[in-house]
Amino acid sequence: MKMETLNPHVIKIMIAARKEDSIRAISKRIGLSYGWTYRWAAELEEAGVFKRTSKKIFLNETAPFYRKVVALLRDIFSRDVVFHYNVLAWFGIKYCFTGIDAVFAWTDGGYNIARSMEHYPIFIKVRKEDREILGYYTRKLGLKGKIFYKPVFLDDFPISFHEEIPVDSLEETIKFMKKYIYNFQPALEMVQEMYGKAWRVRYKEAATNV
Repeated sequence: MKMETLNPHVIKIMIAARKEDSIRAISKRIGLSYGWTYRWAAELEEAGVFKRTSKKIFLNETAPFYRKVVALLRDIFSRDVVFHYNVLAWFGIKYCFTGIDAVFAWTDGGYNIARSMEHYPIFIKVRKEDREILGYYTRKLGLKGKIFYKPVFLDDFPISFHEEIPVDSLEETIKFMKKYIYNFQPALEMVQEMYGKAWRVRYKEAATNV
C-alpha cells in the first residue's frame, strides 16, 4: 500500500461508503469530484476495502485496512463534538438542526444550554425513510456515546440555511424559544439584535452606578 493512500479524501470515502454503493453517490455525498473519488476508490480496491463492478462498489468491512482506520476514527472522533456535526453531511440523508441546535446555529454559536461533554445530545430532524441509514452510520462510527444524535423522524420537513448550515427557519426557532422563554430569553435578545426583530425582550442586567 502506498503511504499517500491514507489521506483526508480516502478517510472521507471510507466514512461515507455504505455496504453497497456507487462512486458517483459517494462523490456527491463528500463533495469531491467524480474523477478524484474514482482514483482513490481504485486505491482502496487494491487495499481490499472495495470490490467493484461496472456500476457498483461493495464495501469489505473485514478488510484489515478498513477495520484499522475505522477503529482509529472511533477512538479519536467518538468524543469530538465538531465531528458529530460535520459528518452528517456525508451520510446522504435529509436532515436539519432543530430545537437547541437551531438556537445554537441562529445565534452563531453564541447560546448553548443544558449540555456538557458528559451529556451532549445533538437535536436533528431526519426523514423517516433515512432512519436505517442514520443508524448504520452511527453504529459504524461509534457515535452513540456521551455525544449522540437526538433525532425526530418525520415524513418530510422544510429546511432553511444559515451560514450553509441546514436548520429550522428563524421563525420556527423563535417560536421554539418563546415556548420555553425561561430557558431562551437571553437567546431571544441576541436574535433580536442580530436580525432586527421588532419584539421587546429584556434580559441583560442594567448597569448601575455604585
